[in-house]
Amino acid sequence: MLLRILLLLYVLASTWVMPATIFAQDPSEAATTASGQKLRVAVAPMMSPSDTFASYFRLLQYLGSQLGMELEFVQRKTHAEVRELLHSNSIDMAFICSGPYALDTTDTGQNLLAMPVVQGESTYQSYVIVHASSQAKSLNDLSDKTFAFTDPDSNTGYLNPVFLLRQAGYAPESFFRSTIFTHSHDNSILAVARGLVDAAAVNSLVWDYSEARRPELTGKTKVLVKSGAFAIPPVVTSAGMDDSRRNKIRDILLHMHENPQGRAMLQELRIDRFVVPEDAWYANVRHMAAPSFSEGPAHGQALP
Repeated sequence: MLLRILLLLYVLASTWVMPATIFAQDPSEAATTASGQKLRVAVAPMMSPSDTFASYFRLLQYLGSQLGMELEFVQRKTHAEVRELLHSNSIDMAFICSGPYALDTTDTGQNLLAMPVVQGESTYQSYVIVHASSQAKSLNDLSDKTFAFTDPDSNTGYLNPVFLLRQAGYAPESFFRSTIFTHSHDNSILAVARGLVDAAAVNSLVWDYSEARRPELTGKTKVLVKSGAFAIPPVVTSAGMDDSRRNKIRDILLHMHENPQGRAMLQELRIDRFVVPEDAWYANVRHMAAPSFSEGPAHGQALP
């Protein structure tokens, strides 16, 4: 109980919602969307809100300047909330996790726009991490331990570790002594580093980013299990966006690395460039979330 209280207090302190207006370089020239609204952009909670805002603010500022319009930066605590904003056309575009994209198996209006290539790779992994002092050698050694998931819709922070457990014949609710959702991968890394939980499932991109920026934190953890490859989380637009604006935004993202200012902002996020993804690249994520997950491999589909 004490563990849950401590983690809850930490999560509540770091998962506030921060909408912000991002102006074009010259606010007097800022335009609005055809409906009279700003372009509303959400970033899924893969990192804590403060880190997300700091990381993506300049990228979105660049996008606004290229579009010549205002952008409203929207943040929410869970992936489900961002999905609902897309479904209701309450936002225009979002940087989302591959889990929420793949989980939308019906025509809900999530239109693939672009996908980042990070450090030369167009794929990423789920890492199960433990404290650096842990004696665990495999996933089996985490039986009756405390474990941190990130979000129920997260691919790397929930779907994949649950899939691995079920393939091994275990149920997460009985395998672990207790579990908690931290709602961001950096929160999960911090929880393991501080010994608040024994292990956690995290996004390899966030762990690598943290290792580059905060080695004193990741140095207190180690990677126990690495998953197979998944296509990197995409950028999507809502069904309410017209094709001309969607194409213009895609064009800006695809050529951002060719602009010195844009390239500098991408480098801050360890992004090389954006490319156009295909829905088939996310088939293995969709497979893990399906009721018949035991049929066929979880990995090995064609990836970029």
